[in-house]
Amino acid sequence: DEPFGSLDALTRSILQEWLAEVAVRYRRTILFITHDVEEAIFLGDRVLVLTARPARLKLELKVGLPRPRRPDMVTSEPFVALKRQVLEAIREESLRSFSTQAVGEPA
Repeated sequence: DEPFGSLDALTRSILQEWLAEVAVRYRRTILFITHDVEEAIFLGDRVLVLTARPARLKLELKVGLPRPRRPDMVTSEPFVALKRQVLEAIREESLRSFSTQAVGEPA
């Protein structure tokens, strides 16, 4: 769970590139859990967004960006469009969760 979470930005970026290359070179499936939307899109072929409790699948997004992936890709329009979709799904779920908590129901 969040293996790169405690790293500084530069080290994190370098390890993201390395992991992306490893996945392609060795043709391995990697389950990577992160709360960082850019990291999920950069590394993944699919990004899953879960609901609040009980956790259910809210969004399954196929990334479809070409490989190899380089850091400058995060500012490209296709990348930003994917990021927008993921952030909107997270925002919807967060608002739903907060509104449920506000009326005194368990989240």
